[in-house]
Amino acid sequence: MARADIEHVLNSIDRTTKLGRRDLALLQFLYNTGARAQEVVDLRIPSVRFEMPAQVKLLGKGRKERLCPLWPESIELLRLMLKDRRSHPTDDAPLFVNGAGRPLTRFGLRHIVRVRAATAANSRPALSRMTISPHTFRHTTALHLLQAGVELNVARSWLGHASIETTHAYVEIDLQMKRNALQACEPPGLRSASPAWATPDLLTWLESL
Repeated sequence: MARADIEHVLNSIDRTTKLGRRDLALLQFLYNTGARAQEVVDLRIPSVRFEMPAQVKLLGKGRKERLCPLWPESIELLRLMLKDRRSHPTDDAPLFVNGAGRPLTRFGLRHIVRVRAATAANSRPALSRMTISPHTFRHTTALHLLQAGVELNVARSWLGHASIETTHAYVEIDLQMKRNALQACEPPGLRSASPAWATPDLLTWLESL
């Protein structure tokens, strides 16, 4: 997803309700960290450092731990979510819970993402043509890190990839996207006498206007 798509999904969440504040904190956390679904549902509150420099300790594949920095905005959303639950940052409890107060599952996480994406699609139809899941957020974070110029090894550590080749795959995806964009644009100053889109039928119709 493009950054504008992510922002639209987040901004479409009603933050005047407890569930809205929870879901906003959850989806922002997904985008901030690029964490895997299992890593998110396994998190407990003490894994988050709420003081500056804010960060979260994630337990990835092979039980490998990694630290991921958190934006101040993410911390504020998490604080509001915990305040709604009357939980304290030092409580040894799941970071994210469902509507019944029980630990959030991967199924529950996937459901929340899909519902929020569907709601956002009502005012941004392009989203309805995408299959949006928790992994979509991870994929998007990876691409946006690399597009922002983050060094490959830093991105690998951020995402918890065991091999840099896994992270490198996102570089290839990004390059292909740029190639596609380049091919869709005509080189400046080299306009052809008959552009690819200018079929005889289309030119006849334009001249008739």
